[in-house]
Amino acid sequence: MQGASEPIHWWQTRWFVALATLIACVPLLYPDIAPIVDLPGHMGRYRVQLDRGAHPWLADWYKFEWSLIGNLGVDLLIEPLAPLIGLEPAVKLIVTAIPALTVAGLLLIAREVHGRVPPTALFALPLAYGYPFQFGFVNFALSMALALCLFALWLRMARRGAIVARAIVFVPLSCLLWVVHTFGWGVLGVLAFSAEMIRQHDRRKTRESGHWIESWVRAGLGCVPLALPMVLMVAWRSGADVTGQTADFFYWRTKIAWVLMALRDRWLWFDVASMAVIYLVLFKAARDPRIAYSRHLGLSALFILAVYILLPRIVFGSAYADMRLAPFLLAFAIIAIRPRMGATIRHAAIWATLGLAFFLVRIGAQTVSYARFDRDYKVELAALDHVPVGARLLSFVGHNCRNTWKMSRLEHLPALALERRLAYTDDQWSMAGGQLLTTRYEAAGGFAHDPTQLVTPGRCRGEWWRPVNYALARFPRAAFDYVWLIRPPRFDPRFMPDLTLVWRSPYSNSALYRVDRSIAPPVATDEQLGIPRYIVEFMRRRREALIRSGAIGR
Repeated sequence: MQGASEPIHWWQTRWFVALATLIACVPLLYPDIAPIVDLPGHMGRYRVQLDRGAHPWLADWYKFEWSLIGNLGVDLLIEPLAPLIGLEPAVKLIVTAIPALTVAGLLLIAREVHGRVPPTALFALPLAYGYPFQFGFVNFALSMALALCLFALWLRMARRGAIVARAIVFVPLSCLLWVVHTFGWGVLGVLAFSAEMIRQHDRRKTRESGHWIESWVRAGLGCVPLALPMVLMVAWRSGADVTGQTADFFYWRTKIAWVLMALRDRWLWFDVASMAVIYLVLFKAARDPRIAYSRHLGLSALFILAVYILLPRIVFGSAYADMRLAPFLLAFAIIAIRPRMGATIRHAAIWATLGLAFFLVRIGAQTVSYARFDRDYKVELAALDHVPVGARLLSFVGHNCRNTWKMSRLEHLPALALERRLAYTDDQWSMAGGQLLTTRYEAAGGFAHDPTQLVTPGRCRGEWWRPVNYALARFPRAAFDYVWLIRPPRFDPRFMPDLTLVWRSPYSNSALYRVDRSIAPPVATDEQLGIPRYIVEFMRRRREALIRSGAIGR
């Protein structure tokens, strides 16, 4: 910890922490809707949440019931904000706050542990826009941002000796954090336990033996105020309607991939180079005699690493559970670094300048990236001007079997038809106990919910995404009024004779069609659609297996 007598440098001042927090908001200021993958889908759910009583057809299509689950962060904030400023501005305000809170939390933790913000901590700030945030896991991201800020408060109250007050305050705070998202509460518990271990050990380090075991026990007792949400967790997961499997342990290839692409966004070369900078900082810190590691944050990083290794890919039906931790694991490894006592100001200033440059370059690139994705959104959303309010809309979004670096961010764009036009869309998640909303539109059959909106040129091995020709030929005509193709792969018009063109994008191959029931629908065999019978049977069996496991709803 730096001495209080040392002068405060520019990167350690309160105004810099405030400025860095504001800079983190910049990429999200221009887009009307943050172009992160799952967010439009969540916005569709928010519309049903807010307006289901005013529009009876929404209740015919979707079942929405409030329940106490560990995944309600943005859903609850929308309730007071949307009536005041509108749904889309409310979502933008909340989502914009997430990277800001993340940056503030990292800097506050670094200041509490080191006494001053170390110059190397600036290299961790771009991780606020890590890969999980790009996926649109907004409740998770909000809970992690809050967990960082609450951990800083936990450390501050311990430093001031307010242990009893901390215990009282963190009982309700831990429950609120669990409601935002279970993941944030769990991570706060891991961080608090690691910090308590060090604190208890330092208080008893003069004893010759047994102090580590005693420190573990006392650290556990110190974290008891965080334990009440365990009761809520048991009540949630033991509900009669709860589904969702936990599976895919120890997928080493993907675990290694997540930590190598924690900054994945648009440009492969740029994002990989940015990750190389982070790993170079960690490597340099390990070899530079002028740099040391904090025991507090070093142990926290090791604990997070252990959780990352042990976490499966799917937890309670939510995919990418382990991936979500990767940016935070790296962030804690970075903020654990600090200059040793006696290091020159010039040496520290160089690190701070390079860290600030890295942060600003990443923020600038993220701003450009989001502006370009926003342009794509505006191009495609022009179709909604031709969709009547309350229409039954089936959407097919072009996808591919390759895991391309730049995700299109269009995967859940159809949900904005639900949000803006109160139309039925087939991209909502339907998992009892995991979301407040499930689909109930039985006429849609196998085209009712996510991921039926994704179509591919051909069958993808190990997936049940439908080939585009198969989807166009086989969807239930009686259940839908319109079909919205969003940058679909090449398809055969023979399989859509009863679809009348309503709108076509001048900038892409997207189009909106009306279902004309006066024209006979196509009659095509699986062979004509290029789908062997054994593949159709495979897709049917895989879908049923996913339903039985709880990975998807019916």
